[in-house]
Amino acid sequence: MIETLRSSIVSCTQCPRLRNHCQKIALVKRKSYRHETYWGKPVPGFGDPWARLLIVGLAPGAHGANRTGRVVTGDRSGEWLYHALYKAGFSNQPQSVGINDGLCLSDAYVTCIIKCAPPENKPLPTEINHCQTHLIQELTALKNVHVIVALGEVAFKTIWTLLAPQQTIPKFCHGKQIFLNPKLCLIVSYHPSQQNTFTGKLTQPQFQSIFTAAKTQLSLFL
Repeated sequence: MIETLRSSIVSCTQCPRLRNHCQKIALVKRKSYRHETYWGKPVPGFGDPWARLLIVGLAPGAHGANRTGRVVTGDRSGEWLYHALYKAGFSNQPQSVGINDGLCLSDAYVTCIIKCAPPENKPLPTEINHCQTHLIQELTALKNVHVIVALGEVAFKTIWTLLAPQQTIPKFCHGKQIFLNPKLCLIVSYHPSQQNTFTGKLTQPQFQSIFTAAKTQLSLFL
């Protein structure tokens, strides 16, 4: 089911603004990547289809996942995320630089709210709504998930709206753990974007603590 869903995501054309932006970036390129062929298409999730941990970010980076074709790969956010996953035992290596780099995830799956890189990293509400179809299908396909890590406020609010629509959304707070039901824990984290990591808003120990907490919660579901 995951492979079928991946194909559906890659071929999606629901949001013309996003598709045009991704294709333009893939043609213009960043100077440092001018000899590379950009992916330029919607980016599906990546990881273990039997994962108990689901990590949800905002969107592919214009010169990260939109270039490499793998979610949170090829940029600074990817460096932080996969290093943290490696230290927590969810990844076989601490870096993610390209789709053929040998990275494998164990008991973890990574996806985004939006599957296409948005201009200025700011998707429109209508685009988030369009892409919820894909996210719902991912949540349905990943039947073993017990812990969801939401990277950033948009991811947090979107997951909350989908899974706890009748409840008031709590204030965003890094490190907060919320049980959406007895078998599903939502953990809130700042996104490891340069805006947060370069300013010191998010430190590596703070970020690592999120996956230590996820590991602890998963131990309760063995």
